[in-house]
Amino acid sequence: MAVGFPPAMGLTVVGSIAFDAVKTPFGERERMLGGSAVHFALAASFFAEVRVVGPVGDDFGEAEYAVLRERGVNVDDIERVEGGKTFFWAGEYHWDLNSRDTLDTQLGVFADFDPKLSPAAQGAETLFLANIQPDLQRRVRALCGEARLVGLDSMNLWIETAREALLHAIAEVDFVFMNDAELRQLTGQPNLVRSAREVLALGPRAVVAKQGEYGAALFTPEGFFALPAYPLETVVDPTGAGDSFAGGFLGYLAAQGADAQVDERMLRRAMTYGSVLASFNVEEFGTERVQRLTPEEIDARFEEFRSMTSFEAVESA
Repeated sequence: MAVGFPPAMGLTVVGSIAFDAVKTPFGERERMLGGSAVHFALAASFFAEVRVVGPVGDDFGEAEYAVLRERGVNVDDIERVEGGKTFFWAGEYHWDLNSRDTLDTQLGVFADFDPKLSPAAQGAETLFLANIQPDLQRRVRALCGEARLVGLDSMNLWIETAREALLHAIAEVDFVFMNDAELRQLTGQPNLVRSAREVLALGPRAVVAKQGEYGAALFTPEGFFALPAYPLETVVDPTGAGDSFAGGFLGYLAAQGADAQVDERMLRRAMTYGSVLASFNVEEFGTERVQRLTPEEIDARFEEFRSMTSFEAVESA
């Protein structure tokens, strides 16, 4: 399938919009555009019409809006808080890029985030609840009653401080995106397969375990599917890779249309597109690579993924 989308398809993402300061073994940026909603929206924009819901402060300027608008992302639901400062995060990655040290977190306007969705945002057929407080996720889910596909991301903080609310939120969505450590922490199970099965029992139709440089695994009531990460010689900045994955995954599903039957084959293709978008995201800092990305590059890497993950015999030249 060539990357593209029907004009009527709508996707809403609710989450953080941020400035990040990141240092890795390959360089650093003192201030760059980031946040879960931003990384998700840019990835999903190759497949669907995306609306972003999140707060920003006075320091969020036209240059930042332009990054989103140039990819066709609708920014009408971004809430600008007068006198406030945009969420800021600083972190450092070492040679093991699967782990990082948080150096600074300034919540700014995100500390009092109370999602406000326009009728258009509420009417989207696909919804992504990025990593925000579980009670807020549930409230947004209730507002978006027409959404037929809903994904959720979370983290260890909410597992530790709002576990019951998170369990209720998971029961109300279709897809759960969490890393393997978070799934084990949530369920108390040391085994990933058992953890995923327990989460599936809560109600979602699929659980996606993000595994960093090792790829991702898909669990459904019908079966299991795993993909390696795309082999890159240089990974510059992993920040936002998980949200880019979710953007490619849900964006592809949204592009299939309201009448599409989401089956195992479709979910596996969504996994592949998610992996493709994540692989481009990590090639440079922040949103730099995805801003230059083209549909042709996405389709080419999708075909490379298809070739490298097939166990059928390769015909000799």
